[in-house]
Amino acid sequence: MTFLVSWLGLNSRVIGRKVFRNQQFSTFNKVNSSVNNFPRMSYSVVERGLPYSADYRVYIQDQNGPISPLHDIPLVVDCTKKIFNMVVEVPRWSNAKMEITMKEILNPIKQDIKKGKPRFVANCFPHHGYIWNYGALPQTWENPEHLDDGTGCKGDNDPIDVIEIGYRVAKRGEVLKVKILGTIALIDEGETDWKLIAIDVNDPIADQVNDIGDVDRHFPGLLKASVEWFKIYKIPDGKPENKFAFNGEAKPAAFAHKVIDEVHKFWKGLVSNEVDAKGISRVNTSLEGNDFKITYCEAKDIVNRTPEFGPAQPVDPIVDKIYFLDQSRLCKL
Repeated sequence: MTFLVSWLGLNSRVIGRKVFRNQQFSTFNKVNSSVNNFPRMSYSVVERGLPYSADYRVYIQDQNGPISPLHDIPLVVDCTKKIFNMVVEVPRWSNAKMEITMKEILNPIKQDIKKGKPRFVANCFPHHGYIWNYGALPQTWENPEHLDDGTGCKGDNDPIDVIEIGYRVAKRGEVLKVKILGTIALIDEGETDWKLIAIDVNDPIADQVNDIGDVDRHFPGLLKASVEWFKIYKIPDGKPENKFAFNGEAKPAAFAHKVIDEVHKFWKGLVSNEVDAKGISRVNTSLEGNDFKITYCEAKDIVNRTPEFGPAQPVDPIVDKIYFLDQSRLCKL
């Protein structure tokens, strides 16, 4: 209930700021009745720049204009059923390392650039690209100043990551309604990097998959493959294998919901100017009473000033290379 109360406080534009901003909720059902009356928003993408180049951006917009996928898309869709919004950054089977950018106004999705070149994840046999739809939950932030009791590491300064395991290959920038099944605690270069495990509520078997135990039942081998993927995917780039908290054990849905609660509270502190943002853009179009709110006209002007969308740039064929790793030299979990 706690994250739902805080979420309502920062999204009071929809339900009436004067009524809810400081009101305390005493029952879970009372919160439910408010959230379930929210209008169902529709989202689309605006591509700018040239794909696979440093200036490529994917902006998200609602029916009124451009928004920030980090700040303006509600975290919760339906609190009774515990359904969340997920922003897809990387469709399954693709290699381009796309992510919500934290320091640009409106937080568009862009390709990660290293030494002037766009980054692609390596294909570590038997995997190809990302093996699920990969993205993030909006209105969350893994605080880099917070030392997590369970992992012993601080946050990675990004929204919390999600792997969506349904049958459909999603599209970049798509906003999915997902059910959280559990989480893996990756330790990436010394930072806590939660990987929530989710399924699109529109997947044909979504009603049969409700917790982490159901994943092995309906997707045998996927959890093991997912841990392996995160463990080895940086090795072709010359980096060591990644580590995990809890010995790589996937935690259940109830545990994951507590993590979401925490990172949502961190986000709330971020946009409320309670912590040093250290360059993170907090510009938004929807948070009433927020110091960083802009108009849709201003948001459109920001997008229109970026390079126009054009043809994709050539991709180095090395992106398709398959890397065969010596399993005997990898650490066992």
